[in-house]
Amino acid sequence: MNVSSPPVRHRHSVSEFQRMAQAGIVVEDDRIELIDGDLIDMAPIGSRHAGAVKRLASLLHAAARGTAVVSVQDPLQIDSYSQPQPDIALLRSRADFYAESHPQPADVLLIVEVAEASLNYDRDVKVPLYARHGIPEVWLLDVAGRCLTVFRAPGSDGYGEQRRIVSAESISPALLPAAVVDLTGLL
Repeated sequence: MNVSSPPVRHRHSVSEFQRMAQAGIVVEDDRIELIDGDLIDMAPIGSRHAGAVKRLASLLHAAARGTAVVSVQDPLQIDSYSQPQPDIALLRSRADFYAESHPQPADVLLIVEVAEASLNYDRDVKVPLYARHGIPEVWLLDVAGRCLTVFRAPGSDGYGEQRRIVSAESISPALLPAAVVDLTGLL
């Protein structure tokens, strides 16, 4: 008797993902990130998305004044099976600027995801992933809806605090309160 078994999911590890890149199977222009062992095609970047990322990166760079590293669309090693590429990560300062290894959750002060076509995915998949791994704060900018949702107080079930901002005001990352960011022009 032939018993049929369900298909088995193969979770890719970060080290396998990196070997794929070294072998040229995955190249930098592919816009793929590793989330919970799955290779995920990232949405194409539209001009409004790109402009918002550039504006926020500039604002965060000016606000941090050299007290933190502003990382734009670079890998973040969350665990052995997840290496997302957040739009912006505000990282603890490190002398090598993370040349020796990708930042990990303990290095992160703030993650910013800018969503134009990816709002549901960013909100329902990436934000909970960040919470489970203790990322202290996430800002989710909805470009089309012209609002920013601030997530703080991470836990295994998500973020305990959420605040939706719909008008131009100033905000600071909780772990870098002196870095004041004026949201005028974004909302």
